[in-house]
Amino acid sequence: MQAPNVIGGVRLPDGGGKTVRLRRGASLSDFAEKINADPAALVQALFNLGEMVTATASVPEETLQLLGAEINYVVDVVSPEDEDRELLESFDLQFGEDEGSEEDLERRPPVVTVMGHVDHGKTRLLDTIRKANVGSGEAGGITQGIGAYQVPLTIEDRERRITFLDTPGHEAFTAMRARGAKSTDIAILVVAADDGVMPQTVEAINHAKAADVPIVVAVNKIDKPEAQPDKIRGQLTEYGLIPEEYGGDTMFVDISAKQGQHIDELLEAVVLTADAELDLRANPEMDAQGLAIESHLDRGRGPVATVIVQRGTLRVGDSIVVGDTFGRVRRMVDEYGNDVEEAGPSRPVQVQGLNGVPGAGDNLLVVEDDRVARQIAAQRDARKRSAQQARSRKRVSLADLDAVLKETSTLNLILKGDNAGSVEALEESLLKIEMDDEVELNIIDRGVGAVTQTNVTLASASDAVIIAFNVRAEGKATEEANAEGVDIRYYTVIYRAIEEVEQALTGMLKPIYEEREVGAAEIRATFRASAIGLIAGCMVESGKVRRGASVRLIRDGNVIADNAKITSLRREKDDVTEVSAGYECGMVLSYPNIEVGDRIEVFEQVEVPRT
Repeated sequence: MQAPNVIGGVRLPDGGGKTVRLRRGASLSDFAEKINADPAALVQALFNLGEMVTATASVPEETLQLLGAEINYVVDVVSPEDEDRELLESFDLQFGEDEGSEEDLERRPPVVTVMGHVDHGKTRLLDTIRKANVGSGEAGGITQGIGAYQVPLTIEDRERRITFLDTPGHEAFTAMRARGAKSTDIAILVVAADDGVMPQTVEAINHAKAADVPIVVAVNKIDKPEAQPDKIRGQLTEYGLIPEEYGGDTMFVDISAKQGQHIDELLEAVVLTADAELDLRANPEMDAQGLAIESHLDRGRGPVATVIVQRGTLRVGDSIVVGDTFGRVRRMVDEYGNDVEEAGPSRPVQVQGLNGVPGAGDNLLVVEDDRVARQIAAQRDARKRSAQQARSRKRVSLADLDAVLKETSTLNLILKGDNAGSVEALEESLLKIEMDDEVELNIIDRGVGAVTQTNVTLASASDAVIIAFNVRAEGKATEEANAEGVDIRYYTVIYRAIEEVEQALTGMLKPIYEEREVGAAEIRATFRASAIGLIAGCMVESGKVRRGASVRLIRDGNVIADNAKITSLRREKDDVTEVSAGYECGMVLSYPNIEVGDRIEVFEQVEVPRT
């Protein structure tokens, strides 16, 4: 038995059970540097374990842990959150904590996410609250991005404010709804009184519970004759949402978003829940921290990020880093398009001045100057690329090397969308499409904004299709796409894109063929002709025999030849194309070793549709 530090003859240092911390997407060179080993030795060791990886390629987490276990090291792959915290600590920064003492903390408005099943009235409810119609401008009436809005209200003669997040309702936006729940204080669950608990209703409940967020239930559409609010209460008890009138602690409010009924009671329920269950305070005097809720590329304004300030105050002129982008706050506007100079806790604003489009859900930090912002963004960007490479790299083992070397059908895609959340949701939905092993989906690039010439050039070089979601191609890009024959598909509703890609992948599958029996004959005599060779004198017993058809030759129950051909077929002295059952014929087979008594089965391969 080999020592734990010898793999296939390659000697490596014995870790003695030590823990090695590696970042996501680390390479074997990174691992070798941590344990004072030769990267080439790790490459060889992994090869002997059945994995082929170069020294500088990003390696998946499980592969690193497998190799570590073999040489007696415990590999601890740092989580994205820990990695980011360590990065910020190296710059003497912290995210997620209020600075100062208790006296510095002030009450802030609750951030509320409206969640629920598609077509249950989430956007109509927000429209009613904001007295503005957003839904009519959405494709298919489905919210396609995340918006943030703050509304004032008066409760017990005191002015209060609530910040609302509008998260998309279509099932493909699960990731976006999940992110909405994680950036919120309270969730309003909208359930239609005439419809009941649906799959996305359950999803929304799970997202809110996972984020440990209190839920207020809005039973909508009570104006409809078929509405059954009590039935909804009964259904939701199965998911742990017990109404207060049933002895539980969840507030239920019956509303009609269309008629504007009981909207004030719903807002009051939100504020009461916030006051009773949450300690919503923040220090407005510290440097701002927050989250990018959505972002997009505006032709006139450049990258625009919708952010919610969680603590501190964001001011025009601040140096900020948002995810792997950085910049200086050049301008801020509120949800009505008005310029604002500063934004305090729970305030949603659109920020201009970043060098790129951040990802939805990226954290925002104010730092001391542009240099620090640039350094943090650069390190985050490098880390993100490594993790992405490790995730997208197709693992090749010795066992499946033969299959990999064979020709496979791959659909390459480039995704462009109007905002970061839509692109992320589209990518996640496409990658979830169930595919046969024969075809592969490969997303080679994704981005926010119009389709550019660079996208078309990349698509041309890699035989990719460009999926454009709520964006169009620029003039020159369209010309180049036409000249190069690049296919650009435009969509405004996400599930149509998913549907068409699924159909394309199905079309790329190699056809399935099924064998069907055509006829059978028995060899009754054999004749030798010098010009032709051995001729089989046959009686056709069933079906038909055809010239050029595939045949199986059976002798004493054993298959002698499994794919021979009928090269010549005669009926008496005439060449014929086929002979039916009950008639005699002479045939010459491509397989010459025939005997009297052999049975000939004629078959054909017929393409069958995939189910």
